[in-house]
This record gives sequence, structure tokens and C-alpha cells, in this order.
Amino acid sequence: MALTGNLRINGDRLWDSLMDMAKIGPGLRGGNNRQTLTDEDAEGRRLFQSWCEKAGLTMGVDTMGNMFFHREGTDPDALPVYVGSHLDTQPTGGKYDGVLGVLGGLELIRTLNDLNIKTKHPIVVVNWTNEEGTRFAPAMLASGVFAGIHTQDWAYAREDAKGKTFGDELERIGWKGDENVGARKMHALFELHIEQGPILEIEGKDIGVVTHGQGLWWLQITLTGKDSHTGSTPMPMRRNAGLGMARITELVHTIAMAHQPSAVGAIGHCDVYPNSRNVIPGKVIFTVDFRSPDIKTLNAMKAELEEKAPKIAKELGLEIEIEEAGHFDPVTFDEGCVTAVRNAAERLGYSHRNMISGAGHDACWVNRVAPTAMVMCPCVGGLSHNEDEEISKEWAAAGADVLLHAVLETAVIET
Repeated sequence: MALTGNLRINGDRLWDSLMDMAKIGPGLRGGNNRQTLTDEDAEGRRLFQSWCEKAGLTMGVDTMGNMFFHREGTDPDALPVYVGSHLDTQPTGGKYDGVLGVLGGLELIRTLNDLNIKTKHPIVVVNWTNEEGTRFAPAMLASGVFAGIHTQDWAYAREDAKGKTFGDELERIGWKGDENVGARKMHALFELHIEQGPILEIEGKDIGVVTHGQGLWWLQITLTGKDSHTGSTPMPMRRNAGLGMARITELVHTIAMAHQPSAVGAIGHCDVYPNSRNVIPGKVIFTVDFRSPDIKTLNAMKAELEEKAPKIAKELGLEIEIEEAGHFDPVTFDEGCVTAVRNAAERLGYSHRNMISGAGHDACWVNRVAPTAMVMCPCVGGLSHNEDEEISKEWAAAGADVLLHAVLETAVIET
């Protein structure tokens, strides 16, 4: 069978699967709260397993809980082509971030089954554990172990806000497998994802062909001052950790603006102690998020913060500690895989543009050990990591169509 524009996935079936998965771990206003290694995560995994096994796939699970569903190829010696993303969500996450890539991979398999299409290379659909990194930092934890970025022991020791460890919770929910992490070899990996930004929608493009990924620095800052009464402590005698965070927040914005056009920076997480209305904060812990597709820019922003933030703390009589909480270098995706994505969009008649991913993804780590590329579809208003995250059925289908064609070009259709 030749690859033609007529070969497409079942968009209605894909959408129904997305809506069924969204019933597990519902959020407060239409999104999802299916954080990694929770009971809801376990339930979502079981549903996904049942769908994959019904599609004739065989399951493997490694010791980080990564789920792999295998469809045989005609050449027993050919390495598999992998597709997938993640099922875990933010605490107030949407129904599509990550999930579209996993269920898009499943829909790809269902379509091949419907049409009795065989490929030389096996195809494997993967669900990576703890991509979000919300409950157990850092993000992309399990794919990072797979790619040799982190050790498994270090990953197992990551703690959530309640002091529970990743390793213990993986055991508790019953998804610790027996495969050695990273033992699998890949011919290539493709990840379908929503853009999580506004560019595709604004420009009216159907598909983002992701050529690069931004690098990232997460820097956790702890400022320590002194708790005291908001009403009775004279202004000159205050050691206000909250004020220090406010000034460093402004510093982060200033640094990012000075490194335009593509650098970004913000503070997304903070804990304030004792967090009382009438107590001046004596301690704050917050995380700075710097990103850029250029390694020199990324490191320059980090260096400027590390130089200037201690000066702010000293001026306010605060102690400061800066820790590296997460990092990855900018990513250049595989030229051959990127070309397969672009070819697929053109073959199908979808409008497209090259893109740099502003967010981190499992494909960024896997790119260290296998040829990798990403497909992106628009999302409404560029909104993600939010329960109001939304895409259209047509956008989802277009992304999955491109995924199908890119995978088939790489896995080689048997005629």
C-alpha cells in the first residue's frame, strides 16, 4: 500500500477515547487532576492497558513504570518505531496535554488494524511516567532515567509534598515493572502533543513541525528572614522574605526581557511561611524557570540571577540559598524524523510551520539515545496547564494523521 492523502485515522474514535480517559481524575471545572502515581493515575493506566490489549498489543513495563505496548513487524530483527507521550496531568490540568500523544498512538494502531496494514519495523506505543514533575520533581523523570540522565535510585528517592517517595508510590499503585530501564532500543520515536502556546492558532496553521526544543534551568531559591507581626514591627526592622521574593520576581522578568526574542523567565511555584495574614513572611521557597533555545543565552540568564539575587537578599537582611532543581540543554531533533513529519503534513494537505517547543517533553530526553521528532497541533488561546485547555476534534485528528504518516514512512509499509 502506498502512502496517500486518503490514509487517515478515525477522528471520532480518537475523540471518544480522549473523552473517556478524561472521566478518570476529573478536575473541578472540566479538566483533569490525574497526578503521577496516584490512584487516578493507576486507573488511567488500567484503562489504557485494556484498550491496547484489545487492539492486539502486548505490554511491557519497566522499573520506572513506563508502559510499552508492542505491535509486531514483519522483520524480527528490525528495531521498533515508538510513539507516545504521558497520561499524568497537572493538579489543574487539561484533557489533552500528553494524553493526545498516547491515545493518538493507540488510534494509529487501531487504524493499521482496520486496514490490515503491516510494517517492517514493529511499532510500540509508550506512556512515560511522571512527565509533568508536579508531584515528584523534576519533570520528565522516567524518560530521563531511560535516557541515562538520572539514576533510578535518585529517581526513587524523589519526595512529594507529603514526604512520600516516588519508589514507594510506584510500588503502592502496582505499576513497578520488571524490565530494566533503558534496555529497549529504538529505531525512532515520534511524540504528538498540543502546542501549549498560541502560535499555530494565531497563524491559522494545522501542524507544527518541531525542529528544536528550548533548554531549561529550574533554580529553587530559599530566602530566610524573620517572622514578625505585620502591625507592630517597625518598617526599618523588618526582615521580609516576601519582599525579597517580589524583588527577585521582578529581576527574573528583567533578565528574560533583556535576552529577547526567544528567552522566557518566570516564577511559577512558591511556598510562603508561615503564610498568615498578620505575620511578615520569615521564609519563602520559590522556583525560577528560565528557558531559551540557545545554550549561551540560557546559561547567561542563570549566571545573572546567581550574581544579582544575593545582592537583593543582602540589602534586605535575608539569607539566600540557590539550588539547581532541574536542567536540560536545548534540543535539536533528528533531521530524518523531522523531514518525515513535514512530508506527512504536505502529503495530507495540512498547513504547517517549523516550531521550537517552548515546553519540555519526554522526546527531549529520548532524543539523547534515539532519533526523535515531535508533531504539534494548535490549542485554543495557547492555554495549557489549565483546566480550560481546549482543542478541536479536527485539530486532534490532523495531528494524529500526521503522526500516522510519519510513523509509516519510518516503519516502512509492507506491500
